Parts: sequence; C-alpha cells; structure tokens
Amino acid sequence: MFRVVVADPLHPQGVAFLRSQPDVEVAERPREGPREALVSLLRDAHALIVRSETKVTADLLAQAPNLVVVGRAGVGVDNIDVEEATRRGVAVVNAPTGNIIAAAEHAIALLLAVARRIPQAHASLQRGEWKRSQFVGTQVRDKTLGIIGLGRVGSQVAQRARGLQMRLLAYDPFVSADLANRLGVTLVPLERLLQEADFVTVHAPLTPATRHLIGAKELALMKPGAYLINVARGELVDEEALLHALNEGRLAGAGLDVFSQEPPPPEHPLLRHPRVVVTPHLGASTEEAQAEVAQEVAEQVLAVLRGQPAAYTVNAPVVLPEAQKVLAPFVPVAVLLGRIAIQLLEGQLQRVILRYQGEIAQHDTTILKASALVGLLQPTTDQRVNVVNALSVAGRRGLIVAEEKGPAPEHYASLLGVELEATGGTLSLVGTSMRGEVHIVQVKGYWLDLVPSAPYLLFIDHHDRPGLIGAVGSITGRYNINISFMEVGRFEPRGRAMMVLGLDDPMPPEVLAEVRALSHIYSARLVHTT
Repeated sequence: MFRVVVADPLHPQGVAFLRSQPDVEVAERPREGPREALVSLLRDAHALIVRSETKVTADLLAQAPNLVVVGRAGVGVDNIDVEEATRRGVAVVNAPTGNIIAAAEHAIALLLAVARRIPQAHASLQRGEWKRSQFVGTQVRDKTLGIIGLGRVGSQVAQRARGLQMRLLAYDPFVSADLANRLGVTLVPLERLLQEADFVTVHAPLTPATRHLIGAKELALMKPGAYLINVARGELVDEEALLHALNEGRLAGAGLDVFSQEPPPPEHPLLRHPRVVVTPHLGASTEEAQAEVAQEVAEQVLAVLRGQPAAYTVNAPVVLPEAQKVLAPFVPVAVLLGRIAIQLLEGQLQRVILRYQGEIAQHDTTILKASALVGLLQPTTDQRVNVVNALSVAGRRGLIVAEEKGPAPEHYASLLGVELEATGGTLSLVGTSMRGEVHIVQVKGYWLDLVPSAPYLLFIDHHDRPGLIGAVGSITGRYNINISFMEVGRFEPRGRAMMVLGLDDPMPPEVLAEVRALSHIYSARLVHTT
C-alpha cells in the first residue's frame, strides 16, 4: 500500500480519486494542524501533496525517509526545496494545466468587462441611477486583439477570441509559425502588435527579461483608445506608467487580475480608477479548475509511485549508468550553449539543430538534447523546464528540433553544437568539456577557447583594427565594469572577428549603447551565463 499524505486542503475530487485506488491509503493533515502532526504522518509516507501553505523544507524531507514523491497542487514549486528533494531521490511533480482554461476565460471576461464597462454600470445601477448614455461600450467584433505570449493560456485565449470574430496578432519569439497558423494568429514584432491592437492581453512568463515588459515606452506605442488586459503576473506591467497612460487619456481602460504587490495596498490608485476593472487574482479560481488541479496532481503522484512516467516532473533524472562517464560532463555544456544561444538570437526562432561529434555521438543523446532545450527554453518561461519535460515543452511550442551525429573532430574527443535558424539569420555555438569545465570553442564560425566563468558575457562582432579593444576597455573602465577575461576569434588579421569579454558586473543598456556606437562594430550582445 502507498501512503499518501495530503498536507493542505485539496479539492474533494482529488481526495476521492486517491481513496478510490486499491493500492493507496490517504492521510489528511487536520486543518490548521501543527507542523508536528504533519511530521508524524510523514514518517511512513510514500507521497506528500501540498498546495502553497506547507513549506517542504530540507528539515521536513529529512523526517520522511520513505518519501518517493512530492506533489504540488498548482504550478509554482517555490514552497518546495526541489534541490534537496532531488538530492534525496524524491520526485517533485506539479499540476500546470488544470487552471489554463480558467485563466483564459478570465482574460476574455476582463476584456468584455472593460469594453462594455460592466462593473461601472453595475455599480451605478445599484446606487439607484439610470445613466445609459454614460456607459456606451466598444464592440469587440472585427477589433484586433494582440496576444503577448502564445503559450498554454495565450493559445486558449486565441481560440476564444476567434469565436468573438476578432483579428489576432501575437508576439512570441519562441513559438513556430506553424503553431500560430493553426491558431489563426499572425506573428508580429512587439512594436507592431502594440501599434495595431485595439486590445492587448499579456500572457508572458515573469523572468528578469520580461519584468516591466509593458512600460512607458510600450504604452506610448499603443493605439490611442486601446485597452490592456493582464491576468499573468503583475510585474509584467509597469503600474506607474500604466496609471499615467490612463490619466492622460491615451488608454481607454485596463483589466487587471494581478498586481506587483499582492494584495495591493488599499490606497493603490489603480484599484479605484474609473477606467480600470480589477479582480483579486481570480484567474485560476473556478470550481472546475480547482477540481482539475487536484485530479491532475493526484494522477502525477500515482504515476511516480507506480513507476510510470509522469508528464510534469519538476526535477531531473540522472544520466543512465552506462552513459554516465561520457555524457554527464556534456550536460552542463548543452545547457549553457542553449542558454547563451537563445540570448544571442535575432528574429523568430524557426528550427533547432543539435550536432554531436566524436565519442558522445556513439551514445543515446536524448539527455543532451533535453539539456540543450532546457537552456533554450528556461529563459523564455516561468515554468520550470528540465530534462524530463523539455521535449514536451518544445513540442507544445511547435519547435522543430533536429539532431546530427558525426565522427570525431580534429583536436577534440567530442564536440557538441547548437544551431538556431531564425528569421534574423542562423546562429551557431560549439562547445566541449575539458578538465571538468565547459569550453565554448566556436561562435558563429569563429574558433576560440572560452571558459564562460563570468556571470556576464559581451559578444562583439567587429572588424579587427588597432585600438578597438582599448576603446571597449575604456568604456567599461569609465563605468567601473570589471573585465575578467577576453577571447578573440578571427578569420584573418584586420578582417571580421568575434570578441568575447567576461564581465564581473552587469552592463546597463546605456553603456551597451556606447559600445555599439563604436566604429567598426557590427553588433554587441550581452548575455547572462546563469
């Protein structure tokens, strides 16, 4: 019998499903029960299911010697020490799809609410007023909806908006044109989307790169009289800039389910703005969504307990023992090449090609393929991507991933290459593992030997000439940015070359602009290595 401990309130459908299994015994922690009661239940437990209330710490995991799996009834696993769970061989699974429909429907509900000013009209009528002329709305049929982020929720919003006969634009550099075509969506740059859309709905993940994705600059690009909808993450929108755009009359309204601080302070000006419709983070708050999340996490937990593959495992398995010695050193190579390549990418990603040469090509390279996709996809999503789910995440995004294997290269036992084909051109990186370190040996065809040990890398495609290195160093020195190393690859003296600087400190956009303004520099891109 598998003993499953449910630590937080779970929808009855999930609990009933678990109890219906002949090989499962369910123990529910008493509501508001002390932590000691949970520790007692975990001593002989095989599975633990939590929501957001229970913190699954290293200390708690240490009290559960028989634990096989922790299930999170929801998406985020911030309350679970995933690293410690992995170290202990405990799988962590979540339920990321159960609330997708609810979130998509809420986005459409807010869109219609702001277009027809339903809450304002409702409040007016409750006050005993009958002011029809003050609540003339906007018809959504034949209007343009701009969807920022065409992932799970964004795709569902697109399907529902088609039923409203809206024209659909989307910005998402990390999905294929084929997927967009199937959804009836036209992929466009963010600037064009903002300029043409009557309604803009945000469904991007929150990452360092997407914080304040919609700021003053983007709001200024929006069509006068447009509406903004956000049911994703509050930090995606600069709330101060949004308030300014509303006050000056540029935007007709906004529908907000999320805020940068939750709950927002009572005096928050957006809460009472006459052209804003607000809800208290209700995107996943439907009876059906809660039931589906409970059912989904229960199924994931049972799959792990029964030795079956779980679709939403959060932590990664180890490399197979027979390939451990050869492939394990190349896992960090694959991840880092993918992480750097996606940051250097220009245009819409169309195809990924992974090339294996030498000894690694003699083995099953699935682990390396998944690892490269982890590096590629993780910066584009707030969903945890690992070697277990990377292939399915790539499949859902419609990415074409090809693999090629070749003989041993000259001078190296093995090489791993990542090539990205995009509308802005082709980008390739090649790396290897030597002395336990990741070495990048080729960038866009330039041979070099780079150990990416610094937190930031500055890639400068330039024309080789005297004084250029000094000019770049002068800029970094003036802004107190420390250079930890430099590597240069070139085709010929005084010809085209690639310079890579390792930086100990971040380079602000205005400093990067100064570097790009130097003569004989074709491009300069800053990437994070972690």
